Amino acid sequence: MEKYLEVGQIVNTFGIKGQVKVVPFTDDIRRFDELKQIYIQKKNNLESFEIEEVKYHKNMVLLKLKGIDTVEEAEKLRNCYIKIDRKNAKKLPEGTYFIADLIGLEVYTDEDKLLGKVDDIYNTGSSDIYVVKDEKGKQILLPAIKEVIKKVDLENQKIIVHIIDGLI
Repeated sequence: MEKYLEVGQIVNTFGIKGQVKVVPFTDDIRRFDELKQIYIQKKNNLESFEIEEVKYHKNMVLLKLKGIDTVEEAEKLRNCYIKIDRKNAKKLPEGTYFIADLIGLEVYTDEDKLLGKVDDIYNTGSSDIYVVKDEKGKQILLPAIKEVIKKVDLENQKIIVHIIDGLI
């Protein structure tokens, strides 16, 4: 399991005092109110930052980070990902998972046929869609509904699915 979880991406600067504009990757945008420290990934390095202020603007998060006081300093963070330590993550309700934990899991049918691995997950509003890729690169799109996703086994790194008519 990943030690750090992505919670957003810095997409721009905001104002003249070094604030950054963040696209949140969380279901609850107000989650940022509870964060005191974040990590920003620059290339292969994680740098720790203390959050001084959080504001919201049009479904975006505006962050003022300690030590980032000018537009020029904030500009250097553009396109970087924001991560938090897993121990600071919110507890998820039973039957829900962090996307980072699902990516790479092997997907088997309830008849024990390997379909491939989870390559990506899209949120369509009503449900998530799991993108499963086989070894040849062929994609299968599976809706994350209880009729299809029968079991997620993080310990054994696999997902069991039931293929309903018309899916494949």
